[in-house]
Order: sequence, then C-alpha cells, then structure tokens
Amino acid sequence: MAMRKKYSVNQVARLSGITVRALHYYDQIGLLKPAMRSEKKYRYYDESDLLRLQQILFYRELDFSLEQTRNILDDSDFDFVEALKTHRQTLMQKHKRINQLIQTVDQALEKIQGDQNMALNDKDLYQGFDQEKIDRWNREVDEKYDPKKVAESRRNVGKMSKEHFNTVQEQGERVTIAIAENMDQEASSPVVQALIKDHHAWIENFYVCPAMMYKGLGQMYVENPEFTAFYEKIKPGLATFMCESMVYYADNALKD
Repeated sequence: MAMRKKYSVNQVARLSGITVRALHYYDQIGLLKPAMRSEKKYRYYDESDLLRLQQILFYRELDFSLEQTRNILDDSDFDFVEALKTHRQTLMQKHKRINQLIQTVDQALEKIQGDQNMALNDKDLYQGFDQEKIDRWNREVDEKYDPKKVAESRRNVGKMSKEHFNTVQEQGERVTIAIAENMDQEASSPVVQALIKDHHAWIENFYVCPAMMYKGLGQMYVENPEFTAFYEKIKPGLATFMCESMVYYADNALKD
C-alpha cells in the first residue's frame, strides 16, 4: 500500500503563500486541521488537506468569513467538483465585472483628461460595481458597528484639530508597525502585550472600548476582508497576530 505524501506546515506555507501563523490559527478554530501529528506534535498535512486549503482560499477570495467557510466545507453535502464548477462560474462573472470596471475607469479618464464636453451619464460612473457587495457593505455597517459608538467616534474626531488628528493617526501607524516588527514573539509576551496596551489606548481616542468590544474588533481583523487586507499589506500574518494578541489582552487586562 502506497504511503500518503505528507507536507510540513512550512511546506504548506511555501506552497500556498499562507503564513505558518495563519495555518496554526486555522487549526485552532477547526477550519484546517492537519491529517496527522508526529510524536513531537509537529503538524503534517496530506493532499486532501491541500485541496481543502484551496477551497478556503477560494471562499476567502469571494469574501466569505472564516466561520462561513468552515460551515460550508464541513457540510455533509459539500462536493469538491461542484464547488469548483461554482467557483469557475463566479470567477467568470467577476471577470466580466472587472472588464466593465476597466471601461468605467477609461470613461472617467477620458472625461477628466480629454473632451470636457463628452456626455457621461452620472450612472456611468458606477458601472461594473457589484451591487450585492455594496449592499453587504451597508449591512456590515448596520450590523457590526454599534451606532452609539459610531456617533461617539465621529463626535471625538470632530473635536480634534487637524494637527491633533494627524498626531493620533501617526500614533496608530507607529504602534501597528511596532507590533508587526515583533511577530517573532508570542502574542502573550510582555513586549507584545505592552504594544497592544498602546494599541487599545489609541482605539480609545475614538471611543471607549471594553474587553468584549476589543475582542470583537480583533476578530474583525481576521473575519472582515477589508481589515485583513489592510494589515496583510503591512506584513503577512499581521491580522491573525493582532487578533490573537488583542484577545489575550482583553482576557487578561481588560474588564467589561
């Protein structure tokens, strides 16, 4: 009987582009558990795990949350072949929208740089944008953000001078970069937790953020594609590391 090919967590990270820390997190939440572990608890994946990871990446590309993705893949009726067919159809539709968006950009450039008298219907400015996604963005604002906190944040920002606001923004950038520079340490380490304390203090420039809310914000960093993309641009794996560090800080240093 032929032995199944196995892959270490580092090999899977190199193959997929997903960080080791993210793979560990996927294991922790039950999204992608390795097929086997060595006596020393090292993770090893097989080809079926690689196929599942491919599906995870497809669903993440299509803006599904990690929880939604896990529920889909764990459904007893899930069919890999049918899923791939659906992904292909969805990607073809996305390709069509992208082509429309390119045309929209070209029209806008022609209007701005070319003939100023060119007739351009206002509606043309928004051709190609996914209305379902726009509707989802609107729902996310309604569902995920406490209206009182949004109002509080706007009031606090409105009271800031331009110089004060710029200073606060720079503080946020500095602490985020410092956290990224310390990703080689454990999320629970004193150095990281000191930086997370600074991050929490920065958040409270905008609104009071007790433990449960701070943990929820950390979860949004890995569940919300826009948040994730922002932190991943700073350093791959940062969104997950921020989440782990914020949850630890909320559980050990904050009270509701």
